[in-house]
Amino acid sequence: MRMLKRASALLLRRGITTYQSRLCRNDSLFRVHSSVSEALAENKPVVALESTIITHGMPYPHNLSTAKEVEDIVRSEGATPATVGVIDGVIHVGLSSEELDHLARCKSSMKVSRRDLPYVVSKGLSGGTTVSATMIAAHRAGIPVFVTGGIGGVHRDGENSLDISADLTELGRTPMIVVSAGVKSILDIGRTLEYLETQGVCVATYGASKNFPAFFSPQSGFTSPFHVFNPEEAAKLIASTLSLGLQSGVLLAVPIPEEHAAAGQLIEEAVQASVTEASDKGITGRDVTPFILQKVNELTEGKSLQANIALIHNNAKVGSQIACALSRQMTERKCRGNTNHHGKHSDSDIVVIGGINVDFIAKGKAETLIFGQTNPGSVCQSFGGVGRNIADSLSRLGRSPLFISATGADSHSEAVLHYCIHMNTSGVARLEEQSTATYCAVITASGELSLGLGDMDIHQQITAQYVSQFEKQLSSATLVCLDGNIPVSTIDYVCSIAKKHNINVWYEPTDSDKACKPFLSDAWKSLSYASPNLAELRTMSKTLGLPTPEVLPSSVEEVLSVAVALSRPLLEHLHCLVVTLGESGVLVCGEHEAGSVNLQPRKQKKKRKLCAVHYPALTVTADETMNVSGAGDSLAGALMAGILHQRDTDSCVRMGLLAARLSLASPHPIAPTLTFDSVDPNKVKTQEWPKPSFMWID
Repeated sequence: MRMLKRASALLLRRGITTYQSRLCRNDSLFRVHSSVSEALAENKPVVALESTIITHGMPYPHNLSTAKEVEDIVRSEGATPATVGVIDGVIHVGLSSEELDHLARCKSSMKVSRRDLPYVVSKGLSGGTTVSATMIAAHRAGIPVFVTGGIGGVHRDGENSLDISADLTELGRTPMIVVSAGVKSILDIGRTLEYLETQGVCVATYGASKNFPAFFSPQSGFTSPFHVFNPEEAAKLIASTLSLGLQSGVLLAVPIPEEHAAAGQLIEEAVQASVTEASDKGITGRDVTPFILQKVNELTEGKSLQANIALIHNNAKVGSQIACALSRQMTERKCRGNTNHHGKHSDSDIVVIGGINVDFIAKGKAETLIFGQTNPGSVCQSFGGVGRNIADSLSRLGRSPLFISATGADSHSEAVLHYCIHMNTSGVARLEEQSTATYCAVITASGELSLGLGDMDIHQQITAQYVSQFEKQLSSATLVCLDGNIPVSTIDYVCSIAKKHNINVWYEPTDSDKACKPFLSDAWKSLSYASPNLAELRTMSKTLGLPTPEVLPSSVEEVLSVAVALSRPLLEHLHCLVVTLGESGVLVCGEHEAGSVNLQPRKQKKKRKLCAVHYPALTVTADETMNVSGAGDSLAGALMAGILHQRDTDSCVRMGLLAARLSLASPHPIAPTLTFDSVDPNKVKTQEWPKPSFMWID
């Protein structure tokens, strides 16, 4: 089995990964308050807050006053509060004063966890959301920071009862930071920390100590694996989680303020007495925590309630500072990208124009899928688009490309832009009344594409008029990359700019149907590079009225012969063609220089001698292959990076092959582990490189 096997002609080129959904629109079941949606749209800090503390954690009116105080603290720190709750069967992210009051007074409110959401929504009920349900709603709205009092955990005797809070499994599958005072001391804290480790949750204590707090007490007798000193470090921690594409969250444990910790021993004694009483009365499940909190408040004559409110206030302050730090870091990163791009000596000299998608992959368990009936399999979702993938690849390889695209002004857009935090997405238009592009691929167990469906209409909004506002960046770029998703008129416009300013343009055809776009006019003569597969190369030639084979060959010798023949007329104007041949490797065609093809950007067109070099694919075993969706885009991005680093042709192609191999072995289209060093042939130990074969082009 070879590296590009199963990618074959199309390679999917979509960017499909196993990344948990963050998405949900405003509709009859899910509403985002206008203050929250506006803040998110402007990349301002937002803090999610739970509501079981309102409905089940405190008596009225303490619950309402505490909720409003917490929201005020969030605002005073410069963030927007987004209290999550369910009212009459509708999930709200952000509550008005009237809605807060409704939840605080409602005597029939349910305690809503992940398992309860479908029932509560279907029955039109109201309820306070637990940590797990709040995480689901906040994540879908695109909010990465959530503040709560304390999380649930493994209950005492949980090894026998299997009473384990859904908060822990949610932390294991939802990428966001949860700021809490640790785990309630009524739980088995040791087993809770072990369970969090099993779920892959990063746990850190806030402050100079690694001591893991136990809600009312700053110490539990256990330690966290890590600690962070300040909001900036915490923000970097969640930013790294998002950038890596991990599906798990971060638990930040914040000790109770020191001035309230003195009452900890008294409260702990009351807790133990209350636990015993709950057990004697046969109180179990979700009724345990409210009973104990109420009983502890009685035994401590209100001191526990005061401590509870104090730690929640403190968590809100810390969480808001983290949200603000994260927002600043995101803004600074984008500003650095823009500043670098305009600088004379910057390496941010690339512009990528193309699609950005929310992708779904339905993978069958069988090699043959039967249409017309349900097939067993799995469905996953991620973020892709050819242009996005290439810009992602270049960003991870040390460049700072300006990415120009379009999305809807919806939560799909929020989620994908959060995922692209490491990229310069300042050129992405967010359009009202438009839907972010979505794509669904149905594939077999081995990765063969059986069916693809896409709603790509928004790509037509990447118009020449919109792109023209970036003419300064285009005219000064070393390289501009276009994918085939954008309109023909936009391709023509960019090619005209390239002709006027002698700019190198790389065309990534995307698929056979779109490969023709630059070749419908003389725009193609302004292209410098193109990276088609054999079917796309045939479409290009056919569009120009050149003779093409009806059936593409299968043997390597015939494939190479046809690829060279189809490339020859295009090289009258194109500087170089990189033809991807699936499991047969890569064929590079262009100007001869020193026994190979000259990949370096040309300064002017001139008569030249042409040649082709065939590079066999690297081998990847079936067990090593996780997906084939991003291999082609990874290869193209690494090739571009190598060219701009002025590497020789062999090194550039090998960088591309190594990047594609990383993609194949990763669940992500562009491997989060991709760095320049990880694809530098001089630093990567691999099997002996297959010898490339050279041929002249007449």
